[in-house]
Amino acid sequence: MNVAVIGTGYVGLVVGTCLAETGNSVACVDNNSTKVANLRAGVIPIHEPGLEELLARNVESGRLTFTTEAAVAVHNAEVVFIAVGTPPGEDGSADLSHVLTVAREIAPHLSHDAVVATKSTVPVGTAHAVQETLLAHGATEPVHVCSNPEFLKEGAAVDDFMRPDRVIIGADHDHARSLLAELYAPFMRTGNRLLFMDVASAELTKYAANAMLATRIAFMNELAALCDATGADIDLVRRGVGSDARIGPSFLFAGPGFGGICFPKDVRALAATATSNRVALD
Repeated sequence: MNVAVIGTGYVGLVVGTCLAETGNSVACVDNNSTKVANLRAGVIPIHEPGLEELLARNVESGRLTFTTEAAVAVHNAEVVFIAVGTPPGEDGSADLSHVLTVAREIAPHLSHDAVVATKSTVPVGTAHAVQETLLAHGATEPVHVCSNPEFLKEGAAVDDFMRPDRVIIGADHDHARSLLAELYAPFMRTGNRLLFMDVASAELTKYAANAMLATRIAFMNELAALCDATGADIDLVRRGVGSDARIGPSFLFAGPGFGGICFPKDVRALAATATSNRVALD
């Protein structure tokens, strides 16, 4: 299958490389010419176990290419992934300017019946905004825009993509569902983890997952303070709580707080989405 990935950040680079590994022809796009030249030479800007070897093998085979020209990448693409950044705005909401800029840029060059999937972490309503932008800037109908959120952990992203817990596809068209199911089929061989849902639910699922994980960490931090005050051992409490099959052991380590690239901005973006929809998250 011909695939285009717009954005060669952490997510885009892993997605493009892993899809090429399963035999697809993947063109990755970035507007930084120096970065593109480095990627063509096998020099990657992040440290992710296994990624460098996968990338080099697929570049050498010709299945994986890098370009600064989005028009060239999407011209014959059956699936186009948007994987650009959505940094927080001043009010905490996700800044969609990069996503919509991509939509404007690729609109006149999309193949007939191409599927455009947002991999970027975006609030509810983004797929609709992307579709309107595509149609307003030269895309011809039918336009199939769907949500395909990523669930990649730093340090285990290649394994997470190749052997996923689940793949979520939010799509309103049978064509998009069928095409993405075919694309992800090689990663589904050990179980049926492909979940189809409506677009809005898929967009919200990513934020809900990150907010839940952040909540677990924050809860354990509060328990750690209580342990300090009572003489209890937070590590023993963690192991006791995590042994409950209903809860599990992941993300129960207490620390100074939760951080990283995603959790803080996604929690704020979820809160901003609730506020904009007049929903109080107490």
